Amino acid sequence: MSEPTATSQEGTSPASSMAQTGNGEPLESSTDLGRTNPAKTVGLGIFLVLCIVGLAFLIAFFGAVRHWLALHTGTLHGGPDLYYNFWSGFGSDLGEATLISAVGIGVYTGVRKVNCHTKRCWRIGHHTLEGTPFILCRKHHPYVPTGGASHQHILEQHRRFKESGEVRG
Repeated sequence: MSEPTATSQEGTSPASSMAQTGNGEPLESSTDLGRTNPAKTVGLGIFLVLCIVGLAFLIAFFGAVRHWLALHTGTLHGGPDLYYNFWSGFGSDLGEATLISAVGIGVYTGVRKVNCHTKRCWRIGHHTLEGTPFILCRKHHPYVPTGGASHQHILEQHRRFKESGEVRG
């Protein structure tokens, strides 16, 4: 028969004795924090070289790029004035793009205001967490049962509230 201390030490892995993040992965040691991934460094170098080459081509062929842009936006061969075709064609969509962007930003802001304040949770938050400004969904709130509230659970929550003596307002 083995001793209890020996079995508890055998069952312990080196990763479980280290500090862990919230998702169960071990934290990086202080020696690993200064290192960068060589693939990221190479990718950044290639990206910068491509940006410089693209800027050089833009400068070298500025006249051709300007002509192409004027032709395709409608400002090259104007009607009554130079910019008539622009505002009748390509430019008329700018107002619609602005409106669609404003509505999209408004919807996103509204969703962020009413959803659960837990990071990466898009459920609608209906339950305030007492003592904090956070609104949580039923999955992340500590006192809301995930299977639905029974009558006993509701009465228990009401009893806790009455005992705490706090008045919500």
